[in-house]
Amino acid sequence: MSAKRRPTMADVASLAGVSLSTVSLTYSGAGPISPDMRARVERAASELGYAGPSPQAQALRSGRSRVVGLVIHERLHFAFRDPFTLRVLDALIGDLGEMGQGVLLLPSPSEDSTEPNLLATASMDAAVLMRVRDHDEPALDILARRELPFAIVEGTAPGAAAITIPDRRATADLIRHLMELGHERIATVTLPRGGRKGTGIYEGELLAGALWTPTRNRLAAFEDAGIEPCVVIESGASMVEEGVAAGHLAFSHPSKPTAVVCQSDLLAGGVVLAARELGLSVPDDVSITGFDGLDLPWLQPLDLTTVPQDGAAKGHLIAQGVKALLDGDEPPVIELPLEIRVGNSTARAPQ
Repeated sequence: MSAKRRPTMADVASLAGVSLSTVSLTYSGAGPISPDMRARVERAASELGYAGPSPQAQALRSGRSRVVGLVIHERLHFAFRDPFTLRVLDALIGDLGEMGQGVLLLPSPSEDSTEPNLLATASMDAAVLMRVRDHDEPALDILARRELPFAIVEGTAPGAAAITIPDRRATADLIRHLMELGHERIATVTLPRGGRKGTGIYEGELLAGALWTPTRNRLAAFEDAGIEPCVVIESGASMVEEGVAAGHLAFSHPSKPTAVVCQSDLLAGGVVLAARELGLSVPDDVSITGFDGLDLPWLQPLDLTTVPQDGAAKGHLIAQGVKALLDGDEPPVIELPLEIRVGNSTARAPQ
């Protein structure tokens, strides 16, 4: 027994009593169709069980895949546990969906050119790099070879749309705030610098190597503020448990920091927990700052001194950058403003 033939666009046109081009325009949205004509086509399609033109055929005709590649450098189980990342992705993916674009989550390409990577082969109309190293970034080389339009979050590259934040200036403001409170021994807990599997003390040159742009910016802020960190703890991930480990390392360090500048609120929350485990009072014994402005009710009554970011606004701006690329417009460079918010996790340095 032969399988039932799938209905085609021509079948819909015949039943609706319209031209094939009218059906095509109804589905593509590429031309003006009256509401009555659209309703006739949709009724005929429903009666026939026609689900619409095949995505493969549409892609061949239009030269568009209707897919945006999203490169998230962290392991997904880290990225999807970060409330701030989720806010950004929720707004970005929602806006892309309204633009008729699907999203393909892609792993960060390896520096080993012999390893396969989807960024080099997957069909997509544009890409978004959620983070980029300041140099030696394999993804940039791949996108340049493919001549694929792309946007960068918290970074810049020639020809790319860029959504940036003044995190270096904002972090310097946090450090100066601590210095004004009399702190001289200030430690820092960084976002992952790359290559480290866990959290540990960083002994090398502060800004050496290929660093993720946010990590470099927030480390360079110490130079801007005119002070060196007494110890640098590199986290394995921006997670609370890594912050706890970092806090224990910082507070047991011979430099005896009286303040800790953390490059995310999740790390800062972990450092607060470490301080409490060690019997240290925040902020009487040690001041702690974060970055992102997350709601962390489990820290109450402590309210972090931090730099709030609007995750939803950031996601919408990334989507605007992608839209400009898809429309063939000049790639925009957009900066989201930042200001520090002083909470009760910082106080005068202990005497």
